[in-house]
Amino acid sequence: MIRIHWFLAGALALTAAPRCAPAQTQIPARIDEARTVTLAGNVHPLARPEFLLGAAAEETRLERMVLLLKASSAQQKELDALVEAQQNPRSAAFHQWLTPAEFGARFGASVADQARVRAWLEGHGFAVNEIPAGQRMVVFSGTAGQVEEAFHAGMRRYKIGGALHLANSQDPQIPAALAGAVEGVVSLHDFRRARAGRTERALGPRPQWDMGGNHYLFPADYATIYDLNPVYGAGTTGAGVSIAIAGRSNINLSDVAAFRTASGLAANNPAIILDGADPGLVSGDQDESTLDVEWAGAVAPEAAVKLVTAASTATSDGVDLASAYVVNHALAPVVSVSYGSCEAEMGATELAFYQSLWEQAASQGMSVLVASGDAGAAGCNSGWIETSTEPAVNGLCSSPYSTCVGGTEFDEGGNAGQYWSATNSPSQGSALGYIPEEVWNESGANGGVGLWASGGGASQVYAQPVWQQGVDGTGAANGMRAVPDVAMTAAAHDGTIIYENASYWIVSGTSAAAPSLAGVMALVVEKRGTGQGNANPELYSLLSAPASPFHSTPAGNNSVPGVQGFSAGGAEYNLATGLGSVDGAVLVNEWGNGAALPPTLGLSAAASQVVMVQGGSAQVRVTAATGGSFAGNLTLAVTGLPGNVTAQWSANPLRPEAGANAAVLTLKAGPLARAGTAQVTVTAAGDGLTATAQIAVEVQAERLRVRLFPLPGGPLKMW
Repeated sequence: MIRIHWFLAGALALTAAPRCAPAQTQIPARIDEARTVTLAGNVHPLARPEFLLGAAAEETRLERMVLLLKASSAQQKELDALVEAQQNPRSAAFHQWLTPAEFGARFGASVADQARVRAWLEGHGFAVNEIPAGQRMVVFSGTAGQVEEAFHAGMRRYKIGGALHLANSQDPQIPAALAGAVEGVVSLHDFRRARAGRTERALGPRPQWDMGGNHYLFPADYATIYDLNPVYGAGTTGAGVSIAIAGRSNINLSDVAAFRTASGLAANNPAIILDGADPGLVSGDQDESTLDVEWAGAVAPEAAVKLVTAASTATSDGVDLASAYVVNHALAPVVSVSYGSCEAEMGATELAFYQSLWEQAASQGMSVLVASGDAGAAGCNSGWIETSTEPAVNGLCSSPYSTCVGGTEFDEGGNAGQYWSATNSPSQGSALGYIPEEVWNESGANGGVGLWASGGGASQVYAQPVWQQGVDGTGAANGMRAVPDVAMTAAAHDGTIIYENASYWIVSGTSAAAPSLAGVMALVVEKRGTGQGNANPELYSLLSAPASPFHSTPAGNNSVPGVQGFSAGGAEYNLATGLGSVDGAVLVNEWGNGAALPPTLGLSAAASQVVMVQGGSAQVRVTAATGGSFAGNLTLAVTGLPGNVTAQWSANPLRPEAGANAAVLTLKAGPLARAGTAQVTVTAAGDGLTATAQIAVEVQAERLRVRLFPLPGGPLKMW
């Protein structure tokens, strides 16, 4: 007898309600420390032998490390389906956002797994600080000696370019029993994420309309150039909407108040939320936090801006900790992050951390905007440092669940008077209207050094999502996620003004573009009345809106010394500025009017032929693939079965929006089933579409069974 072995993968059907069956336990009760697995790809590339000073002291404190937990394959499948359905206007799940607690109950680690991970950590002497609401991470603290003993990852001291660093020298290991539920430690080093921007002191205590021939932006200029005044005039100012900023430095509230007063904005102090100890005013990072807070609130003047600041520790970046706090507290429907690390320098667990975190944010209705970086196509370089000749992108914004914000530069064409007034208004504005833009690229400008250009290129990690496919006519991304998605002004030419430590400063970089666009997104949220989740599907659909909100970029590139970048040229998308900058009024008013992708349906069987004997059975797994704006359930049917052969489904109908898109078809042949082969058609139908798959079903005659037995006192007889 021939049997075909096809088994059900156990796809779990979910309802649209937030509650579901508890997560399955993946960690056995007994953890064998002798059997380990290595978590590959988690040593920072600068932790090299030539920089080694020696082992870190065993008692070195390592505070607030993050152990990333991972979902089961069934949970991840359900989550992916849910987040897609939440952006499908035809779905019952459209904009039905989860709370962090609901996310944790539905997609986090099981209670038993959490308890076993906690017990394992505490058994090695660590203190568990927190398991956040999303139930996908454990924050814990300990010593270098405990890390070496538990994770078999030697903690070492390094000296690189005169700076001292601490990092693990080997990939961590964990007991094999934990591997089903543990992704790894997010980071065991102190190589920090780069802030996407630079700061230069402006001339004079009260800047006028220009500086050395360059103009600079006050909020009134931004509102004029990017067409926000009609939005404000219609009463949409960000009221009732929160914007969360992830940072690692505190700020002076008095600076924000002075900035708003000088800009003609009403008083609206931000909230400062400390995640852990107050880091104080950290040089460089204070500039970033001040910029992000002042400009998110400048563009959405009545929004509630919330700065979450977390101090970096010996092994955890404050940006990571602050970002996790924002998401696990669902602090705001709009989030801005102006830091980055290139994908190639991020460990496998760091990348998984941000992919998981931003997808959780999307499921909770949060739109995450991340600066693309300031080193042009050379994403592994930063500012003044030129160390890599390979193209790379920011791994904090290459996740498809974040909106990556690049940089443009105003191009007055030698006729500044056409675009700028010779005097300031009472609110310090002098821009007269929209100014044409090109790719921001000031690398080595004015005889200087350094890489200062819009970050952009193709991810080496993430495949191109469906909403981005076909947009890049050049095919330069080669089927991978392309960044940035959009871009806003980022140049030092006509730079952005901030007020810090009782002085005015000019800043440049995509760290100015991201929080400003976050302000625009807050206006969208106010107009739509709810959070929008992952903004990317709607952004790209707006290419087909009655009025496009995008200013395409006609010229420029993000090439930098040593790395060939990508050019703009007026196409609807390029890998230097994405879709281009936005007209604020058109974006706010057209949001939701983009053409949805058409529904699609496909069907496949795991085998094209099955064989069974009379009286026997066979199984084959059938998988439906839905896409675009497909909504609803799928009904399965089988036609063309031979006589006396019956069919039974493990699940029917299928519920793709709940991650259940596969079922096992069991075929049973009766004892009198006719031997032979029949072509059977499997059909899936739903949302007005049908798809089929063909399976050849062969029934074989039952073979004659022969039994030999002796007769009493006689020879063997056959029956």
